[in-house]
Amino acid sequence: MIESKNNLKAWLYLAPALLLLGLFTFYPLFNAFFLAFVKDFNSITRSTHGMDGYAFVLFDNFSRVFKSPDFGQAVKNTAVIMLVSVPASIITALVISVALNSIKRFQGFLQTVFFLPYVTNSIAIGMTFAFIFHSDYGLVNMFLGWFGVNPITWVGPGASWEAGMTALLIYTVWGGLAFKILVFLSGLQSIDKQYYDAAKIDATPRGRVFSKITVPLLSPMIAYITITSFIGAAKAYSTIVGMFGASLGPEGNANAFITFVGLIYDALEKGTIGAYSVAASAAIVLFLFTFMFTLINMWVSKKRVHY
Repeated sequence: MIESKNNLKAWLYLAPALLLLGLFTFYPLFNAFFLAFVKDFNSITRSTHGMDGYAFVLFDNFSRVFKSPDFGQAVKNTAVIMLVSVPASIITALVISVALNSIKRFQGFLQTVFFLPYVTNSIAIGMTFAFIFHSDYGLVNMFLGWFGVNPITWVGPGASWEAGMTALLIYTVWGGLAFKILVFLSGLQSIDKQYYDAAKIDATPRGRVFSKITVPLLSPMIAYITITSFIGAAKAYSTIVGMFGASLGPEGNANAFITFVGLIYDALEKGTIGAYSVAASAAIVLFLFTFMFTLINMWVSKKRVHY
């Protein structure tokens, strides 16, 4: 009797969270899978052929995604962001965290400074970085000019893909540091100090302490950060809009910096027949792509993570 009452209380406590998850997570997910296999879905009549019901297809909508002229560019941009920004941001955040952990006097202030990007609107930060990388009056070109480097067109008309992607990657790495530093700092502060005391007694070099003590003991946090960072990088969109605007690229190549999420939005904005189904199919492709990377990370983590 007591156990059944406790179960009832538990379900009552979980009900609000389950309701929100059902409405805003599970229903959209199942609805996306449904729309991906529907032909020429009409959002007004909620059918495909007037009021005659739905017409189902197998892989036609997925074929339209793969045949999209921007599909290859979206895959390329998303892959570059994932494979470059994620390792760079993790390594940078780990180094900064170790340095911050050794500073006691201004640690709280510096933590707040590094955490500010996490609570700032990504569109606003993107616009700020677009100003910093401006070809005429940007701070980056001003700094390079001190060393005799000619101004580089990072963003806007005339910008090359390489220059724009470099600016985007710098912004992506910087914007992703805040949460990683917070997690790594909490992990560093939970490490038993006796390991470091033993290393001091043995006069172990700092580099060896970092590679043989700090990194192995932080491996669960590193694995968690790696998985979540890959998922976040795969969903990159707002940062790109903030830097390059709605055109997502320089003049003459409007979708030069389109990502997979941008491909989904682009399908919806076109408003063509079956746009919802094509966008849902693209979302599922992105889901499978991210799921594959997550499984690979988890497989690697089993061999590398020390609990």
